Amino acid sequence: MKKKIAIDMDQVIADMEISFIELFKKEYNISFDSIEDYLKENPNFDLVSTIKELYPLINTHAFFRNIPVMKDSQTVLRELAEDYDLYIATAAMDVPKTFTAKYEWLQEHFDFIDSQHYIFCGDKSIIHTDYLIDDSIRQLERFSGTGILFVNSLNETEDRYIRANNWKEIRDYFLSIKE
Repeated sequence: MKKKIAIDMDQVIADMEISFIELFKKEYNISFDSIEDYLKENPNFDLVSTIKELYPLINTHAFFRNIPVMKDSQTVLRELAEDYDLYIATAAMDVPKTFTAKYEWLQEHFDFIDSQHYIFCGDKSIIHTDYLIDDSIRQLERFSGTGILFVNSLNETEDRYIRANNWKEIRDYFLSIKE
């Protein structure tokens, strides 16, 4: 029997940071290359508050439908699909107006994953797979299997989980444990 991997969507296979940066630049009429650089130059900037302020613009079909795919995610997940059952587990309850956009996006970019394996939820403690790849510490804390932290600027100091900086590292991890 194949082991099961649940994969978060936002900031794991969907590169929300690129879309968020573009929205942020447009709304605040500023220019910068990366969120990390901007945060270094503006140490008092409150990213969480800004995300909350922009929430009405983020919680839309148009925003989610046009998010770019995370580099190497499609290639690695196609490879992993040979040996694992893959599930997409997205905390869609945080952005409820995006269900259709997320479904359409998955159908376009990850059509090799069965749509019956899409899990639109809030609290991921209900997911009973062997692994969860997620960027949310809150979700990994609730998960009972092996958590793999997809590292980004909001969780870079977390060290309680297996860490992956990119999809090639995820592939290497699963190849190293392959039976």
